[in-house]
Amino acid sequence: MNASPWVRRFAINVPAGAEVLDLACGGGRHGRLFLEKGCRVTFADKNLSDVADLADTENVQLLECDLEDGQAWSFPAARYEAIVVANYLYRPHLKTMVTSLKAGGLLIYETFAVGNEQFGRPKNPGFLLREGELLEAVAPDMTVLAYEHGLDDQKVVQRICAAKKDGAALFYPLRG
Repeated sequence: MNASPWVRRFAINVPAGAEVLDLACGGGRHGRLFLEKGCRVTFADKNLSDVADLADTENVQLLECDLEDGQAWSFPAARYEAIVVANYLYRPHLKTMVTSLKAGGLLIYETFAVGNEQFGRPKNPGFLLREGELLEAVAPDMTVLAYEHGLDDQKVVQRICAAKKDGAALFYPLRG
């Protein structure tokens, strides 16, 4: 499965050699995109069978972990230049995942939003973002570079790309 257009759009801003976390990676379609760019990628999920083919690949860390075990966010502080999350929502980590980004690091996030229940799964409101929820999650620690909420090809989604404030940069260069 190919990386989403949203992730592709902002992946170009992550330099080769960067540390990237593909959170709730599933089959790893987004982490694989960053690997192709020459990044070092941590693939994290409860079940890593769909990325097992990467076990001996250079610049890959496979991290099997239950992201919803009730434990506090356990990823290192200020480690990653980018965190990518797609089609996954666990609210207790929304605000805390920002701590794992280096200054200037990007959060590239997209998942389902309220309204999606009319088109299919997920239907449970616990797995659907409320309007503006990603904006609230990154404030005040991040600069929003792009945000969307709406209908996209028979699903309702919310997307954000935001950069962790570094105390100096007023503008973040975007390429692509």
